[in-house]
Amino acid sequence: MLEATIQTAPAADSQWQEQLDRLRQIASYDLETQTWHARLGALDLAGVEMLQALFDAARVHGTEVCLTPVAVPAYWDGPVFTRGPDVAALLEAQADRGRPLGQLPLA
Repeated sequence: MLEATIQTAPAADSQWQEQLDRLRQIASYDLETQTWHARLGALDLAGVEMLQALFDAARVHGTEVCLTPVAVPAYWDGPVFTRGPDVAALLEAQADRGRPLGQLPLA
């Protein structure tokens, strides 16, 4: 799965509110880190719409968006990158960088 971390850009009041309104629809705010977070489990219609909204916010407001592969949390019941085994394998390897190449995860 991909986790999007979004850093808002400074803006005037009306633009600030517009930026927050865009992000609230697709992400949740973490008060501790003062960043927004969203998870993308598949490149289905909802996933593509989320990416488009993130890129639109970056283009219009100057937000910074970082996509990071992460392991799927146990509580996640949404879609995951399993239809494309190559994509799933790449994301799994990127999420577990500490494991030596070729070493299988413990089941």
